[in-house]
Amino acid sequence: MPKIRVMIVDDSAVVRQILTRELSKDRDIEVVGSAPDPYAARDKIIHLRPDVVTLDVEMPRMDGVTFLRKLMKHHPIPVIIVSSLTAAGSELALEALSCGAVDVMCKPGTAYSVGDMSELLIEKIKGAAHVDIKQRAAIIKERAATQSEPVKKLAMTRTTNKIIAIGASTGGTEAIRDVLERFPAGAPGTVIVQHMPEYFTKSFADRLNGICDIEVKEAEQGDRVIPGRALLAPGNKHMVLKRSGAQYLVEIKDGPLVFHQRPAVEVLFNSVALYAGANAVGMILTGMGKDGAKGLLAMKEAGAYTIVQDEASSVVWGMPGEAFKVGAATIVLPLQKIAAEALKKAAAD
Repeated sequence: MPKIRVMIVDDSAVVRQILTRELSKDRDIEVVGSAPDPYAARDKIIHLRPDVVTLDVEMPRMDGVTFLRKLMKHHPIPVIIVSSLTAAGSELALEALSCGAVDVMCKPGTAYSVGDMSELLIEKIKGAAHVDIKQRAAIIKERAATQSEPVKKLAMTRTTNKIIAIGASTGGTEAIRDVLERFPAGAPGTVIVQHMPEYFTKSFADRLNGICDIEVKEAEQGDRVIPGRALLAPGNKHMVLKRSGAQYLVEIKDGPLVFHQRPAVEVLFNSVALYAGANAVGMILTGMGKDGAKGLLAMKEAGAYTIVQDEASSVVWGMPGEAFKVGAATIVLPLQKIAAEALKKAAAD
């Protein structure tokens, strides 16, 4: 198999050097070039024709989001955002994801060790290389032209003890938005793991909170899971569901990486299986890797109704595909039908 050709765009010479060194350790990846800014990158991309580009968003002369928009318009290519842990950086990274970037991660040394960072970035690059970026760009363009139709208000009188659990990774920011935008204000309490670095999750939750009928917040220790609220696991922390009497709440904790991830969908889903059982609805949305597949199976075996996003509507059918393969799916659905199905099952006796 030919190697995956990667180009690195970052204004820091140190970062370019570290990424080149770490990525070159993998036999399936070849770093074909690097550039200190988008102007230099533009010509090199046309000449070198990389399969994947890593892109910083905070750069002089032209920011990464502006460059990404131009790139997606004239030369669509899978792009992974590699950003610093700043408020401005996280906002720009989220904007980049909505403009067509495949994934986002932290610069070396800002959240993970160099070893952990390179391992995660290599996995993301291998997944990104298989993304049909032109199809993704078309989906984003179509979605921008329309709004998610809200689900008609259902009888939610018996959903105070119901839980909806969501896991996603690559492409998940837009998929989660599609689902939550359709939830009415009285939707069941929802817990979410989206693979995303710390600080980025706060920005993502705040952005969703501004556009959804339900409250969306980055989870904090002891937060209650109540109707009309969705809790997003904070980056670099695991989140588990607990039960105290008749109430559900979340615990935020440290712990080893699971499937190279923290937070991990697997950790959340296993806790939902244990404490919510048949009172839960679980869903795995688009994402690369295997995280959450066995956890969703545990939920199904505990009596939960489980939904897997179909391949056609997924950016990457890694996590959903693995869940389907292990028999964790009660049903497989396109993204636009998942919210209604989850709410219907949560409202059922």
